[in-house]
This record gives sequence, C-alpha cells and structure tokens, in this order.
Amino acid sequence: MSDKLIIFDTTLRDGEQSPGASMTKDEKVRIAKQLERMRVDVIEAGFPAASNGDFDAVKAVADCVVESTVCGLARAMENDIRRAGEALKGAKRGRIHTFIATSPIHMEKKLCMTPDQVVEQAVKAVTWARQYTDDVEFSPEDAGRSDPDFLCRVLEAVIKAGAKTLNIPDTVGYSLPHQFGGLILQLRERIPNADQAIFSVHCHNDLGLAVANSLSAVLNGARQVECTINGLGERAGNAALEEVVMAVRTRQDVFTCDTRIDTTQIVPASRLVASITGFPVQLNKAIVGANAFAHEAGIHQDGVIKNRETYEIMRAEDVGWSANKMVLGKHSGRNALRQRMAELNITFASDEEFNGVFKRFKDLADRKHEIFDEDLQSLVNEEVGTNVSDHFQLVSMRAHCETGVLPVAKVVLSLGGEQHEAESQGGGPVDATFKAIEKIVHSGTELQLYSVNNITSGTDAQGEVTVRLAHGGRIVNGQGADTDIVVASAHAYLDALNKLQANLERAHPQV
Repeated sequence: MSDKLIIFDTTLRDGEQSPGASMTKDEKVRIAKQLERMRVDVIEAGFPAASNGDFDAVKAVADCVVESTVCGLARAMENDIRRAGEALKGAKRGRIHTFIATSPIHMEKKLCMTPDQVVEQAVKAVTWARQYTDDVEFSPEDAGRSDPDFLCRVLEAVIKAGAKTLNIPDTVGYSLPHQFGGLILQLRERIPNADQAIFSVHCHNDLGLAVANSLSAVLNGARQVECTINGLGERAGNAALEEVVMAVRTRQDVFTCDTRIDTTQIVPASRLVASITGFPVQLNKAIVGANAFAHEAGIHQDGVIKNRETYEIMRAEDVGWSANKMVLGKHSGRNALRQRMAELNITFASDEEFNGVFKRFKDLADRKHEIFDEDLQSLVNEEVGTNVSDHFQLVSMRAHCETGVLPVAKVVLSLGGEQHEAESQGGGPVDATFKAIEKIVHSGTELQLYSVNNITSGTDAQGEVTVRLAHGGRIVNGQGADTDIVVASAHAYLDALNKLQANLERAHPQV
C-alpha cells in the first residue's frame, strides 16, 4: 500500500509574498474554501504577527475551514507564536509553523546569533507553540546552505521539544535535485529520533528546480511537500502544487506514496488564484496552462485521434479541464444564474452580494452574446473579491484614436462623491486614459506592470487587465474586466489606486 504524501499549501502565505499579490481577508477565505474542496491536507493561511489584517485573515480561514488543517506561520519569538495561537483558536485542526535560520550567513549577518543561541531559541519556540497545539512544525530556514551536522543537532533538539513535522526549506532555490534528496536521506538516517517526526520540504524556484527538488526529497523519504497554486511565491516562486501532485499520481511506478488531492479541482483553483492575484498563467505552463493539452502538429493530432496516450500522459478531464460551456445569456434569470454559480461552487454571503453580481451579469450580457463559466468567475471577482472602499470611481470616459493623430482620452471620476474631469493625450488610448486619471488624482505612483489577458476566446471576449502600482515602498495590484480593453484598463488602474488609498499594510515575515 502506498504511503500518504501530505500536501501543505502555502499560497495564502508564501504565495502572497509575491510583489503585488497581497490578498484581502475575503479573498483568502475564497481561496481557502477551494483548497479545502481540493482536499489539501494543510492550508498555511498567513503570518498572524505580520499585521492586524493578516491576523484577521488567518482567524477567518481558521473559523471557516473544517476538513483541512489550518496553519499559521511564526518566527521563533514568543509574541509571534502567541499571535498565531490566538488566530487559530477557532480551527477544528490548527498547526503552528515556527522557523529560525540555521545557515552560517543567516545566523551571522541576519540574526547576529551564535549556533548555540539558535538551538536554544528553536527549542523555546517549539515549547511555546506546544502550549497552543500538539501539531507543531519547525523549519530551519535556509537549510539548503546549512551545515548538515548543525542541522542534525537542531532537528534532534526540536523533536525532543515536541515538533511533529520537520520542514527542510531550500529557501533560496540553491540546491540541485541529487543534493537535496541526499540531504533528506542523510537527516533521516543520522538523527536518532527521526522516526518521531514527518519530514517535509519547501523548495523555491530560483533555478527552476523547485518541483524537481521536491520530488527528489519525496523519493528519499519526505512525506510532506509545501507548495503553491501555479507555483506562486516570492522571487521566482515555489514548487507548483499541480505539478507535484500530478507527477506523483502519474508516475506511481516510481513513487511509493500518493496524495488525497481531488485533481479535478486543480484547474478551478488555478483560475481562481490567477484572477485574484492578477498573476496570469503562461500558456505553456504544465497542467494548468491553456496549451497544456493542445496539439497542433499534424503527427501529434493524428496520434491523439488514434489513441490519446500516444501524446498525452494525463487526461485533461482529470485535472479539471473541460470544454467551454455557454450556459447563460441575456434572457437568463436569477434562478438560472444562481444554479450555475452553485454548480461552480460559488456561494454568496448575502442576497445583496448576489444582486450585485446579477446586475453585472445583465450588463455583460447586453454586450457579449455568449456567457461562459470564466466570465462568471470574473464577475464574482469584481463584485465580491475585495472590501476596499471605492474612493475613486469611474463615472464615464471617452477615448479616441486614429492613424496619424495622437490618441486622446477624457475621463470623469468621482472622488469621495465629488465629480472631476480631465482630458489628456497619450501614446495610445490606454496611456491617454491613465494620464487623464493622473491629472485628477495626482497619485505620484509608479506603474510597474500593465498586463492584458482574454478571459475567453472570440473578439467579443472580456479583457482582464492587471495594473501594478508602487508608491512609498508599497506595491499593489489592480484588476478590471470589460469587453472594452480601455474601459477595463481604467477600472484596473482605479482599483489599484483604491487599494493604495485604503492603506492596506502587510509586513514581510522575514523583516
């Protein structure tokens, strides 16, 4: 019988540390419910000591998730662990994940601590965490560059203190698969009480090896993998959950373990995370990219027609892909919309929330003949994806462009209920629109990213625009969707400005 491989998802914590990917409490809850639906074993909901907002988000996830374990991150500091314990009080199953750096460069340059002090602090941290839960996980940060002898010493001590899971992170993505797998095997063989804990891995993708390193660790005895949806994460990201899960599931001839993940929920989870964070999935991304199961070469098409397994090692349906299904149109009523939303596992907190989505649906149906599931997801994200107050609102706009003439845009905005208008030229209609908005708001922000993706196919498809703005050391993403790209761009820009206006602060866990 295969061993169980525990899937620990850290999209809501490490994934959120991607610049611009911060999520609101309600967005975290929506993703957590999808992760629970996917049967993820452990959901790391955030870092409660980072801010009051993150504390509230972890508490909200802990209060609503029933089937999965909810985890909170904490540095090896008493206040951090106390905040994590308080945030997780409502969890049916709660875990505290505490960490301290163990590599020479981190101990000397960042912590300014001796190895003896690090061991002492690690043991204290596990002891403090045990006051709140028996499910304690410990991570020696930057384990990939730590001395193996010292790692053995630290890990033996924290197991004695009560740590049930030992997470070995390749924090900077430095390891190679054979090295990292060898490290896991060495630790399991050398630590006297290693059989009393589950070995876990947390790999970063700086060299594009996060999934390979994670799988090498599993082959050498690790039985928990920490990963994120779409490989989201700071810098180059983390190991992608969908790739780890499907590699193990597909190659059962090699792996002696398997996960309990409902793989049909992978694509819906990918779409939800991409939409909320504004980080689109590349077309050729494994498992969840739009081209992952597409075949253009004649030889490939002929082979797949004769036998799917000639060129497909997985079934698209098994990971949640299905043909776009046009389910609704402008003549559809409330009951039809509510029923389809229920089929998509989308729920509403109130009738008012549903009514807002229904109004957006009717507006879209007047402009777009065919309404697909992806369109419905986008409508929900626009209506209920954030609780940020709309200080800046688009009242109306007009953009004009023709060959040989500089494009010009005129916008009318509502600022705190008072209307202002401005007109500006630009290199294109979107540039002109942003410049016209800035004539009114004078935000002083830096535009770091402008991205457009079509939600569905066809020339009448909605365009989903992501705008990333930076100001005063803060970075936020704004999203907007519309069948008119220029209008969607204006909505995205104002969405980002509203997030800056709301001053949503979030501290980085390692600061």
